[in-house]
Amino acid sequence: MMQGKTQRSIIGRWRRYAPALIVVMVVGAVIAFITAERWSFASAQGVAQQTASSRAVAGSSLLASELQKVRLLPLVLADYPDVQIALTAPTPDVISKLNARLELLATRTDAAAIYVVGANGVTIASSNWRLPTSFVGKNYGFRPYFYESERTGAAEQFALGTVSKRPGLYLARRTVTGGGVVVVKVEFDKIEDGWSHQSGPTLVRDENGVVVMANHARWRLRTTRPLTPEVQSRVKSTLQYGEGSPRPLAPELVLSDDAPLAKRDENRRYASTTLPVPVKGWTLTTLEPIDPALAAATAQMRVGGMAVVLVIVVVVGLFLRAREKRELSAAAQRELETQVFERTAELRGANERLLHESRERERNEARLNTAREELAQSNRLATLGQITAGVAHEINQPLTAIRTFAENASTLLDRKKPAEAAPNLSQIIALTERIGDITGELRMFVRRDRSPGPARLNDAVDGAMLLVGDRLRGSGITVERSGDIIDGLMVATDRVRAEQILINLLQNAADAVAEVPSPRIDIAVKAKAKHVEIRISDNGPGVGTAFRAKLFSPFFTRKADGLGLGLVISRDLAREVGGDLTYVPGPGGAEFLVKLVRA
Repeated sequence: MMQGKTQRSIIGRWRRYAPALIVVMVVGAVIAFITAERWSFASAQGVAQQTASSRAVAGSSLLASELQKVRLLPLVLADYPDVQIALTAPTPDVISKLNARLELLATRTDAAAIYVVGANGVTIASSNWRLPTSFVGKNYGFRPYFYESERTGAAEQFALGTVSKRPGLYLARRTVTGGGVVVVKVEFDKIEDGWSHQSGPTLVRDENGVVVMANHARWRLRTTRPLTPEVQSRVKSTLQYGEGSPRPLAPELVLSDDAPLAKRDENRRYASTTLPVPVKGWTLTTLEPIDPALAAATAQMRVGGMAVVLVIVVVVGLFLRAREKRELSAAAQRELETQVFERTAELRGANERLLHESRERERNEARLNTAREELAQSNRLATLGQITAGVAHEINQPLTAIRTFAENASTLLDRKKPAEAAPNLSQIIALTERIGDITGELRMFVRRDRSPGPARLNDAVDGAMLLVGDRLRGSGITVERSGDIIDGLMVATDRVRAEQILINLLQNAADAVAEVPSPRIDIAVKAKAKHVEIRISDNGPGVGTAFRAKLFSPFFTRKADGLGLGLVISRDLAREVGGDLTYVPGPGGAEFLVKLVRA
């Protein structure tokens, strides 16, 4: 009887308080849902924004690196003697020789085209002279890059090719004598192909708001904002974007200066980052879709919401059970405890299942994060492989030397001569450090933050001799080192730069004494108060008086397969750290003087 009355009393109170309790729970659930939705979107937007920013920085650095490789070409070619001769005395032999040289440079630098335009705007020589789309004979006097470079000395312009029908960036430079213009065309197909595998769109716009690069081909040469009548008239007269005006990119893609990009046909939301690139008026924009990150954040929110609801249910249930136990009679106590135990067991099981599901979701998220990291690492390694391909030949020589020293050490150890094997092992250690210097130089080049030395001069000389020693010994060349051989003598440059200068000079000397009986190369070091002098001389035929003035001119060489840039590069490397490289006239042989600042 008592148990029945107590239960009816509890039910009556439940009926009175239930509506208010339900209202409170519904309001709380709505507030929690709105708060969770806002948190999920903010979290997803932050993740997408960080990804877009990282991609923007990487894309801007890659584009800057590619442009830096070719911007030196017009400057060097503007002072190239063959260009001056072709502009002033364009005989068939001179034009043919210049065409061949431009073709070789375009192949080695990956430039789309290199050509020379006369003062009348007509192309006289071009790297694509063999092709049906040759620029030779074409008039480019209407192009802004031509008349701007004629007026100011240099100009850059993005345009659609009138012959090739391919877009590209034109880098123009007026020749030293002012009789014409050297133009280098750069195309960005490789960079765009690399962007095609990214998770979101990437595009580059010029000063007119026209898309000049994009990982979606259909977006290229389409404008993101209306062109003014003045701009429309100018681009039509110069054929910058072809014969017509560029079509608008909207409504497929809408860009606003104060809002993220949105793809209207799919109604997708993006986080975006815009950075400048090293071309006047150009900007790079990356877009990262928010929806994938939002889905992950929503799933995480739902798991947390379920846990909160469960906690609330457990707290309310325990509270009611406590009141029920106090009001039940002693006769109903045992039954009530049984019911509480059973229901608690059910809650415990639900708790365990929920915990299991939560842990499973955490494991899935961990696997997803690992997969993302591996994908990012693969992408970084692929990019790094493209950058380091150019220095692979520099690493090959130390690797060959390492194998030789390792074989010598193994032989000496087999002969029970560990003391004699130790120098070989030391050389292996030094060569591995040399490889580390080369790869470190590559990293500094990518970051663009290389700073000078200091470095031990003896280490640089020893490293240079280690790399070219086999060739010198194989040619029977005697190398004599003399002067101030000071172990702690330091120079204000990095070791790789110093070795590159010495190796270039030693290789030139080796070529010079190739046909000389009893060939010899002398390396003399003299330490002065503020700098160090390194003289490298040989007993070869020397440099004729007629050629001495051209020694440090770009592309001047007497070798059949040479480019004529070794001495130019070596002198520039020395001057970058406050030193210099000069030729010292003498009665016999050739002598070069390297000056480096003491550290």
